[in-house]
Amino acid sequence: MSLILSIEQRNSVLNSMVKWIEMGKNSLLEANKKDLKDYSGNDIAMYDRLKVDDDKIKGMKQSLLELAGQEDPLNIERFQFEHENGMHVSNRTAPFGTILIIYESRPDVTIEAAGIAFKSGNRILLKGGKESLNSNLVLINLWHRALEENNISKDWVTYLQYDRSQTQAFLENPTQKVDLIVPRGGERLIAFVKRHATCPVIVSGRGNNFLFVDKEADPQMALDIILNAKVTKISACNALDKVLIAADMPRKLEFIQHLVDGLNESNVQIFTDTKLSSIEGTTTIKSEDTWYEEFLDYKIVLGQVPNLDEAIEKINTYGGGHSATIVTTNEETANAFMNAVDTAAVYHNASTRFTDGGQFGLGGELAISTDKLHQRGPIGLQHLVTNKWYVKGNGQIR
Repeated sequence: MSLILSIEQRNSVLNSMVKWIEMGKNSLLEANKKDLKDYSGNDIAMYDRLKVDDDKIKGMKQSLLELAGQEDPLNIERFQFEHENGMHVSNRTAPFGTILIIYESRPDVTIEAAGIAFKSGNRILLKGGKESLNSNLVLINLWHRALEENNISKDWVTYLQYDRSQTQAFLENPTQKVDLIVPRGGERLIAFVKRHATCPVIVSGRGNNFLFVDKEADPQMALDIILNAKVTKISACNALDKVLIAADMPRKLEFIQHLVDGLNESNVQIFTDTKLSSIEGTTTIKSEDTWYEEFLDYKIVLGQVPNLDEAIEKINTYGGGHSATIVTTNEETANAFMNAVDTAAVYHNASTRFTDGGQFGLGGELAISTDKLHQRGPIGLQHLVTNKWYVKGNGQIR
């Protein structure tokens, strides 16, 4: 197997995949029906992620087409200079080598995340969850057909049909070279991978996102943003879980009542801290640990804070490092919030639901990293590279 495929080869495989997905659409839908029927859990977020329908298939094809149209992320010169001894020194982007993606429930990861990693010149190892096995095996077969159609080894995309113990054994003692691991799933999966992996891991997936309603917020704007961020897709890691409300917000109780009414219309279970426990139709949280929880469900916590500094401290203490937003008409307050909050994405007067590679102009994402190395937030094609130094001389010695 060639160490690096040309950009023409990579793009040709991606374009072939669009065709094969369309041809294999019915087989994929049938396999997914079996996965959905066999799923015995009651996690509505996982079920939503597991389901494949016409819209998701359309999204898979669109992501591949967009990837094929993007510039090659490899061999881009980031730095160069002429050494005083005549050597030319440059630093260029390079592939990691082999990337292992471990994920739960989402068959579209088999296409979209793997596509980004493949376009970045990497060999792909995929370990999906048992709940999506039938769907994933169909998609892997389509990858192999696209590779074979372009006279490229099927080894560029490999599916690891391992159980938990086999996965742990592979992480601790890989039977082949693995340069980077990306876990896509809940906190238990991420903790499992970090505990056993012997190579770098990009942590992705945990949200627990916060929104602060400042005393100078536009109330209607705040309502609209909160409802959008909470209920449009509860299975997304960019969904909203916690709302902090300034204690001195004008007509605060009226605002909260409108918010409770709107959340009730979407059947969201509403929890509050002790300061807002008198709000009708809500339940007081039993423990401060609730502030740490990512719900991925129709649940939300409303809390009250005395000022901006307390809001920032609470978000930095309990948030998942993913996204946070402030609703305010005061630019100075917004800038202070955005500079001080320690999350991958910070917002002013906008929904956290925009934290997404496509929405951020990346054309898709491998994952949304809450780590600070080597890339934070949505990881797109241009981020899924490492670097390499090239030094050209004519006999120089030191």
